[in-house]
Amino acid sequence: MAKSPDVDEPTREYPAVPEDEAPAPSPEPKPDPPQRSIVARVLIFFGVVFAVLVAACFGLRALHVLPSFDNPFENKTTDRSQPVLLQSMRDLSRYVAADGTFQVIVDLQESKDNIPDFLINRRILFVGSGTVEEYVDFAKLPTSAIEVDNEKKTIKITLPAPEQGNAALDMQKSYVVEEQRGALTAIGDAFKSDTDKQQRVYAMAQQKITEAARSSGLNQRAEENTQRMLESLFTRLGYTSVTVTFSNP
Repeated sequence: MAKSPDVDEPTREYPAVPEDEAPAPSPEPKPDPPQRSIVARVLIFFGVVFAVLVAACFGLRALHVLPSFDNPFENKTTDRSQPVLLQSMRDLSRYVAADGTFQVIVDLQESKDNIPDFLINRRILFVGSGTVEEYVDFAKLPTSAIEVDNEKKTIKITLPAPEQGNAALDMQKSYVVEEQRGALTAIGDAFKSDTDKQQRVYAMAQQKITEAARSSGLNQRAEENTQRMLESLFTRLGYTSVTVTFSNP
């Protein structure tokens, strides 16, 4: 039976490719030059050394052997203060019977007549916190101030009136709330110290606190505390009656 010429039969060998269409053979890989190989090895060596050094630094810093280098511009505080000098020492014979803590707001303004405030003006708002002590000075007791009856176990004590000390400002709790200065005043402050004006504000706050303590009833509390202290002391010594009176201030 004859086969149709339109039917393709499988071939037993690849068809021949023309020479002009045949692909060019791929070039053989050339070996790396010796210089490139040396450079690569040197880079790898230095990379390994650098990694070892970094790891060693982190390990020493973790052991607090090396300082921290997180912030190379970190603030540094150097204390060059001189030794404390003892100027005086005294014996105290006063009994601090009470103290009070006060707070005052000082609003001080300095200006010039007929000159606008934006040119010459200084206003400071200062919050001052201070403590005032009320004490009894036993050094002022005369011999006749104490009457003792050992048979009846009674004792009578006449004390001077409590005295009030000056206010002591607590600078950790005192602060400037606001400060306003005129243009010319600000320029003048840039060329001179402002210490005297600060001291004036502090002194004013101390004065106001001291005056307020006089009418606060602090002296009455000091008398009561002193009386209770002496009654407890002499009762433990065996006295059955302890009378404490205060002289007029």
